[in-house]
Amino acid sequence: MGAKLLCLFLTSALLAYYLYTPVLEDFEEPWKVMLIAAGVRVLDHVSEVADRLGLMHYMEATRLITNIDYVAPTSDENVTVTDTEFGKVPVRLYLPRKASDGLRRAVLFFHGGGWAIGQAGARSYDYLTRRTSNNLNAVVVSVNYRLVPEYHFPIPFEDVYSVTKFFLQSSVLSQYRVDPDRVCVAGDSAGGNLAAAVAQQLLEDSEVKTKLKAQALLYPALQTLDMNLPSYQDNKNKPVLTRSLMIRFWSEYFTSDPSLRQAMASNRAERAQNCPGFLDRRAAPLLASDAQLRGLPLTYVLTCQHDLLRDDGVMYAVRLRAAGVPVTHDHAKDAFHAVLSFASCPLKLAVGRRLLDRYIAWLNENL
Repeated sequence: MGAKLLCLFLTSALLAYYLYTPVLEDFEEPWKVMLIAAGVRVLDHVSEVADRLGLMHYMEATRLITNIDYVAPTSDENVTVTDTEFGKVPVRLYLPRKASDGLRRAVLFFHGGGWAIGQAGARSYDYLTRRTSNNLNAVVVSVNYRLVPEYHFPIPFEDVYSVTKFFLQSSVLSQYRVDPDRVCVAGDSAGGNLAAAVAQQLLEDSEVKTKLKAQALLYPALQTLDMNLPSYQDNKNKPVLTRSLMIRFWSEYFTSDPSLRQAMASNRAERAQNCPGFLDRRAAPLLASDAQLRGLPLTYVLTCQHDLLRDDGVMYAVRLRAAGVPVTHDHAKDAFHAVLSFASCPLKLAVGRRLLDRYIAWLNENL
């Protein structure tokens, strides 16, 4: 009897440890937030154990688990969905079925996940891009770029840039009946980083004649130099992205050498600057000069108060405005990182659904 009680106590304590997360008053649906935080904590611990036991790399373990959420390309009455390749890079293509009076709009979407996890076929991203296509009657291209740890910077950037250049060819735009004056790049988190970098690079690419109409950056990661910004300090242990995990994502983006991770954790950027790509603006778009920001397309930036990447987005919005770029900065005081990923089933987080509606409404009005 005593052993059973002890087991019950230990099981209850373990469940309480994983499930209980202090939730700020700003958060509605606190029980859903606690479930999200608990799930992320379990994922982190399982991946860490797998890594330390030598079973597989931390990022590979995380990806293996999160890929359970994959959904096959499934068309419905509103959108035709197919998996194909653009420029030898796999993409998921969403084509609206509704008739159009003229040429359609288009969105190139780059998923988040720290350049290491996530895919166009993840349930949350399929929901987001499918809704975008249906609500805007737009062509949406969701890119499956290559991931860390097998591929480091600049490979993920080169993949999304290759898809963008391929799609912006006049022959491809004509094939999908896309208006060349109404194309947008968008992405969340690491995908927001890639979208910002692509928009900057296109300004200097004389081979690309089609100009972007807009860029939409959802809680983007934009800089490598300061891991102690106020938002990093305020939100270092908030759902869903902790400081230690973001540093792990950043360091693995460049190299699997643990010394970079250690240097970034101690916020000693001077020790990391010799790492290839660390100061490359294709990896850290916030490092672009003012001159390199001028001419960027009209921009939507979503930041969340309880997100350690908040200040990256805030600073970029300020710099873009100073460079003369039209910017809509949408700041959500009641949200945390990756909140749009929880707008779909099974949780249907209310704040995630509201912010997704705002993002799509901005695209509808400005694209």
